[in-house]
Amino acid sequence: MNEVQVKIKTFLSKFFGNQDLQSDEDIFALGFVNSMFAMQLVLFVEQEFQIAIENEDLEFENFRTINSIANLVERKTILVVHK
Repeated sequence: MNEVQVKIKTFLSKFFGNQDLQSDEDIFALGFVNSMFAMQLVLFVEQEFQIAIENEDLEFENFRTINSIANLVERKTILVVHK
């Protein structure tokens, strides 16, 4: 697990209690995510990684797993660096 994935897992663990989330586990399928939590997750990602989540980024696929969130962060971070 890389540093981005660890930060995401740590954040998610605060809400999911004893659930040992795996990097590819679908947090939506587990039933942990409601609309309020989804907003908190987006805010966390924006603030923790200093990126802007645009409307086109707000797709389930980008937030479904620790890996997909980390991939989104890495894509957005690369875009910021190259601008």
